[in-house]
Amino acid sequence: MNALRPAWLPAGIVGLVALAAWLGPGLSPELVGLRSLGPFAVLIIASGLAWWFNRGRTFVIAASLLGAFALQHAYPGKPVYTVLAVIVPLNALLAMILPERGARHGFGWRWLGLLALEAVLVTWIGRSQISDGVLDNWLLRSPPTPLPGRLLFAAAFAAAVCWRAWPEFTPLQVGNAGALAAFFIASEWWHLPNVHAAFIFAAGAILIVASLQESHRLAFRDELTGLPGRRALDERLRALPGRYTVAMVDVDHFKKFNDTHGHDIGDQVLKLVGARLAEVGGGGIAYRYGGEEFSVLFPHTELGEAFPHLEELRKSVELYRMAVRSERRPKQAEVGAKQRRPEGLDTTQKFLSVTVSIGVSQPNGQALRTPAQVLKAADEALYRAKQGGRNRVSR
Repeated sequence: MNALRPAWLPAGIVGLVALAAWLGPGLSPELVGLRSLGPFAVLIIASGLAWWFNRGRTFVIAASLLGAFALQHAYPGKPVYTVLAVIVPLNALLAMILPERGARHGFGWRWLGLLALEAVLVTWIGRSQISDGVLDNWLLRSPPTPLPGRLLFAAAFAAAVCWRAWPEFTPLQVGNAGALAAFFIASEWWHLPNVHAAFIFAAGAILIVASLQESHRLAFRDELTGLPGRRALDERLRALPGRYTVAMVDVDHFKKFNDTHGHDIGDQVLKLVGARLAEVGGGGIAYRYGGEEFSVLFPHTELGEAFPHLEELRKSVELYRMAVRSERRPKQAEVGAKQRRPEGLDTTQKFLSVTVSIGVSQPNGQALRTPAQVLKAADEALYRAKQGGRNRVSR
């Protein structure tokens, strides 16, 4: 359920729009302009955010939706609708298949060129006044979304969810899938302009919210360990009252470990240590402070109450044998099984163990009043733990 949490907001936006379209009255004549102004506004903002944050896939989806809505507004006929119902999911599918290379670099300009060519093609179709009878073959007659559009949408949505979003389910990847779903619903209700515009609006709103969520995630959460980052710790400390405990945690001899085993395995060790820290008891919250340093915050907790939990945490890291996959380990399970010894030991794995040193402090009158002073005191306690032989908790 935690992994699927980013999907709640897109689902909520689509649900609210569906409820409003079902229960809400049609726009009065003086407000009918909002039917086009709202979708235009959110899609322009979504495209701008994707371009600014250099998110190629999101930009392709947002720009495709913006262009499609503009062209449908300019040429409100079935021929243009039919072509756009195929082009938009096709663009999305291509964006999901191709690697993410950003929106503002060389590959992004190629996308702009493709979108421009598609706009020229659709404009020609809109101006050529093609008869609806041309589109009456079985491939394009599937009402209201043509069959090729439905197949392309299904492929693009599956690629967005099962390939690009799985298993991390980051907000932006989930938002891309949510925007595609909203566009499909809008296409299904093309014959009702108010409902169609409402779901196009929903698609743009989903992309805006997902872009902001992704920006927040990157700013406040460490990408390697998945723990909240230093900025999140600073903000939480500023919001706390005077009663809390902070611990600074450092992986012992990490530089030497990195030099011996390599940075890739060093990253794996940091991830595994971060996972152990995330399980700290006593209401503690683990943060990645930077490098091999972590922090553990105990809100509304005295140092004496937090100390046993930190000691238990230190022991759990010391006793934990980490199975680290070798670079030579084959990806095929059958090949890997042949490399195992008869007694069942996998020779393609390394079993390593590390220890951590911990320094802990809490606010103490005027001497340790601000969060910066408490963090500095915890860092000094960490230094004493290292000087005292490492693999210990010092206050």
